[in-house]
Amino acid sequence: MERETRSEGNVMMSIGKGRVFALGMALCGLAGCGVEADLPAAGCQDATVALDPASGDAACDGPGARYVTRVVSACFGAGESFGRDQLAERVAGPPRGGGARGGSLDVSSLGQGGTITVAFDNAIVDGPGVDFIVFENAFDVGHDPGNPYAEVATVEVSEDDVTWVAFPCSATEYPYGGCAGWHPVFGNVDEGVNPLDPAVAGGDQFDLADIDVPMARFVRITDRADMPGSFDLDAVGIVNARCP
Repeated sequence: MERETRSEGNVMMSIGKGRVFALGMALCGLAGCGVEADLPAAGCQDATVALDPASGDAACDGPGARYVTRVVSACFGAGESFGRDQLAERVAGPPRGGGARGGSLDVSSLGQGGTITVAFDNAIVDGPGVDFIVFENAFDVGHDPGNPYAEVATVEVSEDDVTWVAFPCSATEYPYGGCAGWHPVFGNVDEGVNPLDPAVAGGDQFDLADIDVPMARFVRITDRADMPGSFDLDAVGIVNARCP
């Protein structure tokens, strides 16, 4: 892909194929931090990653309107780095679930203790049942639903990117409760499985009522550094949306 890169002060812009990456300097304690044309292989990085405008739509049912349209920040941990060089493409749009027998490769790994904050054109609201779904690439070892290959993470939400509320994620073995990263993903538009239908989509499903939050515009996912593996983010989908 042809790409134009230019530096403006402490921000480097990398422009290509309709996507804009504005990467600002961040203060962090990890080695490897710095401004690069793309997100670094490891370390902290403040970022405004505006995805392809075609991925957003003011209408609730427009293309991409219920999926991630902006990566606000990312702080990658050590270890697995799969898909980081294609962060925007990997976390945007619907998931490409691989089902119970195999995880999707359409993911970006956070690394041990890594974290990512994403935003949407439309807000998540507390409606009936499940409000949003986080899609990783877990699968059932030996086809046993009680033995998932899990790489778990804590999920938090915010309305203003200042005040955050976390879903409980304290379990260290199956079942992992309010953590993300332990349910296989079946949602796949290429295979005709609606990723926004909780009855068939799979993934890790969250209800804002469980944490007494009426609305959220940001989701932050943090890999559990005290657990094996590295959380691999595929997508985040809004089931109950409030449109602009």
